[in-house]
Amino acid sequence: MSDWLLTRTFATRSGKVSWEVLGDPAAPSVVLLHGTPFSSYVWRAVARSLAQRFRVFVWDMPGYGASEKFEGQDVSLSAQGRIFRELLDHWNLPEPLVVAHDFGGTVALRAHLLHGAQYRRLVLVNPVALAPWGSPFFRLVGEHSEVFEQLPPALHKALVQEYIASASNLGLHPATIDRLVAPWLGERGQPAFYRQIAQADQCFTDEMQGRYGEIDFPVLVCWGEDDTWIPAAKGHELASSIPGAMLRLIAGAGHLVQEDAPAELTAAVGSFLA
Repeated sequence: MSDWLLTRTFATRSGKVSWEVLGDPAAPSVVLLHGTPFSSYVWRAVARSLAQRFRVFVWDMPGYGASEKFEGQDVSLSAQGRIFRELLDHWNLPEPLVVAHDFGGTVALRAHLLHGAQYRRLVLVNPVALAPWGSPFFRLVGEHSEVFEQLPPALHKALVQEYIASASNLGLHPATIDRLVAPWLGERGQPAFYRQIAQADQCFTDEMQGRYGEIDFPVLVCWGEDDTWIPAAKGHELASSIPGAMLRLIAGAGHLVQEDAPAELTAAVGSFLA
């Protein structure tokens, strides 16, 4: 586990956030946001590459990865958007470059549209941004989270492994799957997995979807062409709803573009941010 460590923490109302910063302190600042059910670990290759030119901030949302998990924790998209704004203030980043994946896209959009966070540029990678969203499996678990939470640990682990593996079009290395699954195991991790799904509500995107036309900074939408979680058609729809947004489709990549095509994604992101 020592290949990716977040050594710093920030206290929030939803628990301690683990975070880290890479690169030259004098370089332009980039913040990377992960999605669900992932962590900042999915950004490791992209973050290390971008750190050659930028100051890169990575963090695990409360209830995810190395950040704090506890019963009754508010890990909703509403809470995460508010916390991201607080983190930007803590880091003294009034107008950073932002790259956000999946639910991280929702968080970045909420922080801007509802909490006043300002960005120089924004990259949205296969984001959850347009209704309807949530696979049949995701909705089933959300509606019966208290039942799934009681699964025997071995069955729970197998479920999470298969779920995470399905986010890749090319297949994940077993060690990568193990690393992404690990935070969701044990007496804290297992209930945390179902907690975050239970609190995922489309209302958190519905309340801002009509405001995407207000975004007035450059936006790049990146999408894995072979995403089976959120089809690439959503990428076209989202890009057309944001003034001046550009769309970049990445061939062969699924929902986890960072794992399926890290070089292509890094090149697209780095070029746009620079």
